[in-house]
Order: sequence, then C-alpha cells, then structure tokens
Amino acid sequence: MTNIKNDYLLDKKVKMFQSDEGYKTSSDAVLVSSLLFNIKDGEKILDVGSGTGGISLCLAHRLPKAEITGFEVQKKLTDLANTSAKANNFQNLKYICYDIKEKKAPIHFGSFDHVITNPPYEKNGSKSPNISKATAHNQESLTLEDWLKFCLKMLKPYGYLYLIHRAEALDEILSILYKRAGNIRVIPVYSKKTEKAKRVMLIAQKDSKTPLTILPPLIVHEKEGYTEKAKQILRSGKSFFEIDISKT
Repeated sequence: MTNIKNDYLLDKKVKMFQSDEGYKTSSDAVLVSSLLFNIKDGEKILDVGSGTGGISLCLAHRLPKAEITGFEVQKKLTDLANTSAKANNFQNLKYICYDIKEKKAPIHFGSFDHVITNPPYEKNGSKSPNISKATAHNQESLTLEDWLKFCLKMLKPYGYLYLIHRAEALDEILSILYKRAGNIRVIPVYSKKTEKAKRVMLIAQKDSKTPLTILPPLIVHEKEGYTEKAKQILRSGKSFFEIDISKT
C-alpha cells in the first residue's frame, strides 16, 4: 500500500502531501514559480501538468488574491494536490484532473492571464518502473510542441507563459514559440557557476513582437550550500524579480 507523506515547501511555510513511491515535486517547480511578479488581484493563473502542486502551492502562498487552477492528468496526484490546497487553506487554488490531449478543455481556451508549466523532460530512453513517475517525466503521446501550443491556447491575447526545461531544449522551445509569442526573456539556471547550465527558465508573451532578451543567470549552489538568491526563492518564497542581485 502506498504511504502518503506530509512534506513541506518554502522552509515549511507550505504543507504538501506526496506519495512515498510516486512522482514528487522538485526544486524546479519552486524556481519557476518565482517568475511570476506584479500579478494583479483577481488575475487568473493556470498550472499545466501540476503534479502534486509544487508550482501552484508556492504561487497560492505568495499571491493570495490571484485565482489559480492546476490541470493534471493523474487522478491520484490531483487528489493529493487538492488535499494540500485544503490543508493550507488556499481558497484561491483548485486542481482539475484533465488530459490536455482532449480537444475540449474544462475551462474555455483564452481564459487565463498567466500560464505556467514544468513540462515532461524526457523524450526517449529508460523509463521509471513507477507508472506515476514515468507519466510525469516522459513525453510519449504528447510532444513538447503539443504541450506548449496547449499552454498558448489557454492564454488570453498578450497573456504570459512561464516555463522551466532542460537547457538543451531551448532551441526547440524557441522554434515552437516563433511567430506565436514574443517579449521572450531567457534565464539560464546553473547548479554551480563553474558548470554548464542544466536548466533554462523562460517567460514569453503571447502575440507579442518584442525581441528576445537574455537575463542574468540564476546560480543555485555555492560551496556552503545555496546561493543567497536561491535561498530567497527556495526558502523564503521570493520572486526572482524582487531579489536584490547585489546580495547574491
């Protein structure tokens, strides 16, 4: 029988329920959640592929006046995420079990001001024997292009898309967004400053023609543990854009 574990995010500011054996939220979810900033009261945010709720639980904690929805294909993960939302008394957050391959969405296309996502990273290769992990990590019947096109469909005109992915997928991501979104801001993510970037975070504005910008990188680790900027994101729940770079 699967055991459900009570975990935490943001230095125990947010409660979270996860299975001992199934898919678990990683630090990537917390990092990408930090990209949303200056969100107006009542704006609608969609977390696509919400899993156990790592991204949207962080957002609900930081943005209590936003209206946040998660779409997740796995019913067990959806139920766990809704349990976590209830445990934190996040009344502005709900999760819906939905397969984005379906033609009809449970909420109308073009309904959201912001869409955020941590898509499956793996295309091929060995899969986890755990079905939940394999479903969350592998792209099989749904390509990255399918995934990002769906995200753009859910956005209002000139709404914003936020994502984190493998650094080597950046060229594919940019080709998918070409002529569909602009005002793209790219943030390389380095585990250590002496290593190559393993992740990239990206913000794009639907329908915009504004040229691309590469922003200063996020370096996560230093000799003594997390960098100051990473600590403020991963432990304090700060936005990437509200942290003084001079402190890192």
